[in-house]
Amino acid sequence: MTDKQPPLAKPPLAKPTVQLENDRVIVTEWRFPPGGHTGWHRHNHDYVVVPVTTGELQIYDGRTTVPAPLRTGISYARQAGVEHDVINMNDFEFVFVEIELKP
Repeated sequence: MTDKQPPLAKPPLAKPTVQLENDRVIVTEWRFPPGGHTGWHRHNHDYVVVPVTTGELQIYDGRTTVPAPLRTGISYARQAGVEHDVINMNDFEFVFVEIELKP
């Protein structure tokens, strides 16, 4: 018998798929498995998020985690400079499309 604990599993990363990129926009589909997260990142462009799934994501800003209830088709926008990790604590896959606006 050993006192060693099994290593903790790392949460899965969300899967980004760039659907379109040109001189004006970057359109990315994000798929979050249950427990999946984006990893810490900074947005370099203003952006719009269009949820494909209804549910609640958790937004960690480096100090606190806040719930972000999202509904299919109800978009929101943020300015460049946002830094966070986005986490799917639902027991189902969560999907949204992110549209980054290039200057």
